Amino acid sequence: MSDINIGLTENARQNIAHSLSSLLADSYTLYLKTQNFHWNVTGPRFQEVHALTEMHYTDLAAAIDAIAERIRALGEFAPGSYSSYQKLATLKEEAGVPAANEMLAVLAKDHEQIARNIREALPAAQEATDESSASLLSDRLSVHEKTAWMLRSMV
Repeated sequence: MSDINIGLTENARQNIAHSLSSLLADSYTLYLKTQNFHWNVTGPRFQEVHALTEMHYTDLAAAIDAIAERIRALGEFAPGSYSSYQKLATLKEEAGVPAANEMLAVLAKDHEQIARNIREALPAAQEATDESSASLLSDRLSVHEKTAWMLRSMV
């Protein structure tokens, strides 16, 4: 590949891309978990949780694409396998099918974890004056904080 000159050092691009790769892995893990809960929720809260999780996994699908494309714009390859996600993610898969209220609690904790991870990644993008990555991270932070609040409020 030819040299990339977008005003960021190679080291900054690689560090930011690595943080975004971790966010991508967590987002994909959360996407799968959310869709699992969407498919498998039962009980009196079925309709509410089913509709809510569909809205959430739809948002996550769009975010996953945006994150991966930003990694590519930085000149790095976006991870795209379960094995790479397992290495990069801080979230864990859900092996079982919890009750509806527990699903909401699990998802709230996962959104909180991603918010914490974004807060750790954001300063590197800001210090490098990588406004595109910083904006992406900031926007995702707002989404995850708001989603965690709403999920906590439902439990």
